Amino acid sequence: MITVFERPAALTSAKTHYCPGCTHGIIHRLVAEVIDELGIREETIGVSPVGCSVLAYNYFNIDMQEAAHGRAPAVATGIKRVFPRKVVFTYQGDGDLASIGIGEIVHAAARGEKFTTIFVNNAIYGMTGGQMAPTTILGQESMTSPDGRNPATQGYPIRVAEMLATLEGAVYIARVSVHNPQEVARAKKAIKTAFELQIAGKGFSLVEVLSSCPTNWGYTPTESLKWIADKMIPVYPLGVKKPLEEEKS
Repeated sequence: MITVFERPAALTSAKTHYCPGCTHGIIHRLVAEVIDELGIREETIGVSPVGCSVLAYNYFNIDMQEAAHGRAPAVATGIKRVFPRKVVFTYQGDGDLASIGIGEIVHAAARGEKFTTIFVNNAIYGMTGGQMAPTTILGQESMTSPDGRNPATQGYPIRVAEMLATLEGAVYIARVSVHNPQEVARAKKAIKTAFELQIAGKGFSLVEVLSSCPTNWGYTPTESLKWIADKMIPVYPLGVKKPLEEEKS
């Protein structure tokens, strides 16, 4: 019998708490596959803050550390500086990283802290009931923008990848998506690149992953994947926003 599917060793068999159609599970698997392929499971430490991913320690079969809301970069900084040979990553949502934690991530990138951030952008606060997030796009309805986000009163969405790409301490910034198989493959490649750069002793790296939230968007899982393609990607274009200097030449 040919084995066509196996659970990565870096993932546990715990039942997920994520809503049906949520793509956090896909992203978890990609991170776990990369950890397995690089052979770093015993050397990896993940940091997860408050948000939909608050229970990530139940799913990753590695050492995990919980952080206060928005403070994962500070916790990861401490861990990496104490254990510089460990592979350290944060796993953060947009309501966490781009709002209460925006100062943390900006200064970690500016300092060139040698850890990796997996930034899950679903353009809404998921865990707390669907409020408008810093990444909610113009016209998007939420619990706190029922008529759609209006720039006159609620400002514009923050493009985290482009912002961090301007900082010298960041060595690799990319935005990917998981709305179809082709993009899932590209997402895994970007995550692996980010981890490899950390292992090589380079500076800060971040992979932003466009993700779905069917429950709070009010769409079916299939409709949500289409919404990523039709609505999110025009606002958040995919691609590498900051490659290594040697790759530019």
